[in-house]
Amino acid sequence: MAGSVDVRPASTRDHLGVMRVLDGANLELSATTAADRIDAGTVFVADDDNRIVGALVAISRDEGAHVEAVAVRRKRRASGIGSALVEAAADRWTPLTADFDPPVKPFYDSLGFDIEQNGDRYRGVRD
Repeated sequence: MAGSVDVRPASTRDHLGVMRVLDGANLELSATTAADRIDAGTVFVADDDNRIVGALVAISRDEGAHVEAVAVRRKRRASGIGSALVEAAADRWTPLTADFDPPVKPFYDSLGFDIEQNGDRYRGVRD
């Protein structure tokens, strides 16, 4: 459960917090790309009393959007924050797609994604 965490679109002032969460999860996304996605309105953050504890970065497609990264601070994982971020994105974009490694498959399964294996990775689609 995400608790009192507020999931909302990111603003320019959230850039550093987004980068910290992504870096903490060892996800590679350049600061410039993150800023561009924030400006485009395709980043959601989980905000806990003005502290970014999770982020979802997407890229807009002709139809829907594609998740580039989802990250939650280590101490806050398994508390529903990642699910809340993906749900916010799925509410905004249809279809929502994501490419991910095998250990993350149960997460996307639990969120109702249709999943196919794509080489060593998976691709999920939620309509």
